[in-house]
Amino acid sequence: MKTFGGKALFLDRSDVNTDEIIPARYLTEDSKAALKPFLLEDLKLDGFDTGKLTDVGVIVARANFGCGSSREHAPWALEANGINIVIAESFARIFRRNMFNCGMIAAELPKAEIDALFAEFADSDASVAVDLSAETLTFSSPSRKKITPIVLMGFEKALVHAGGWVEYAVKKY
Repeated sequence: MKTFGGKALFLDRSDVNTDEIIPARYLTEDSKAALKPFLLEDLKLDGFDTGKLTDVGVIVARANFGCGSSREHAPWALEANGINIVIAESFARIFRRNMFNCGMIAAELPKAEIDALFAEFADSDASVAVDLSAETLTFSSPSRKKITPIVLMGFEKALVHAGGWVEYAVKKY
């Protein structure tokens, strides 16, 4: 099973697409590690630069994260950078499935909860701890702490615990 949690990066935008997560020009790379330096290279967001990715373990975003093409490279690029959980209002269906197939978490929270998290933690040195058994996220900053429940469906939880679809299949079949 992967490690979940860490320093949080708040991306205050909906519709972050897979071409922004990992530009198509890098899809010829033959390993996940080769994708690492190109994560979010083409993201257009005021105040964002890829230097903010240092030591990030969690991304928090708005709605429809991972829209665009259905490539697995987007979760792979996140994973190569140590980001194994993305928290958003919603995800593109295929991106969400690819996250769980890779043993990663795509955690959906209601818009009001995402709005509150941005208001409380986006401008601070926030981190997120993940408790899979309790299905909670603990957001912490130097001055605040907030525990938020997440829901992982049975098969999603099994994929996360196994480390992804391939590992799950090896254990089950």
